[in-house]
Amino acid sequence: MTVDLSPRATELAEHARQLLAAGGYNGFSYADLSEKVGIGKASIHHHFPSKADLVLTVVQRHRQQSVEGLAAMQQHLGDDPQAQLSAYVDYWARCIRDGSSTMCICAMLAAEAPMIPVEIAAEVRGYFQDLTQWLAAVITQGQAKAQFKPEANAPVEALALMSTVHGAMLTARALGDPDAFQTIVRAAVHRLAA
Repeated sequence: MTVDLSPRATELAEHARQLLAAGGYNGFSYADLSEKVGIGKASIHHHFPSKADLVLTVVQRHRQQSVEGLAAMQQHLGDDPQAQLSAYVDYWARCIRDGSSTMCICAMLAAEAPMIPVEIAAEVRGYFQDLTQWLAAVITQGQAKAQFKPEANAPVEALALMSTVHGAMLTARALGDPDAFQTIVRAAVHRLAA
């Protein structure tokens, strides 16, 4: 699932990602992107013939970067599930605190799933399936090492934690309080600890 883009298309995709995180699929137009990047709408259409093409590419890149980032983190932290889970939530806490990404674009798009093109909704589903699998594997490994004592089976705990992380993003945004995210997710991770 490698998404290779020209430098200009990469720039457009990155700005579109920021617009998606801020307002979702229906929260921006090519006019907004044109203003943000400083090129005409026709130039955007040259790289991405439709908004659906653009957003699908952005979501595919996000999904690919997420899978690669989780794998790199796992390799870096080795055989320590608790450190991996902490690094995952700390990543989002930093993004929310510094404003680089206050919301996962897939969470924004999931809320719009009935109203977005089917191929984008399918890619968003794939993102959440990838994340759920990773979280379940980390929880299973943590349970085997006596680092976690989940109340339910690992797939259910993974869904609960994933929901908590994305819900905490919404809470932090609604309250205008980046620290709320960390407070919520730290409590969820602590509940898993043995």
